[in-house]
Amino acid sequence: MNIDRYSMGFGLVGLLGMVIWLAMIVLFIALLVLAVRWFIRAERGRPGGSQASSSPSAPPAGRDPLEILRERYARGEIDEDEFERRRRTLAG
Repeated sequence: MNIDRYSMGFGLVGLLGMVIWLAMIVLFIALLVLAVRWFIRAERGRPGGSQASSSPSAPPAGRDPLEILRERYARGEIDEDEFERRRRTLAG
């Protein structure tokens, strides 16, 4: 049986090629998973993105609606007329 030092029966180059191919597949799957996670997190961080409480009418539990209204006015999300109208509505 004549086996030279590079062939090892089925070929060292063939074995090395399989290892590199497997490593590339694993790398591709890992990058795909990371990209999906990044897109999901980016979507959650966008205004209007899917969050646990995405409806504007339902304030997060434990927060005062008037405080949220003041914050929205301070950030410039609503104007003075809208602030006053909603404040009167909240006051009852």
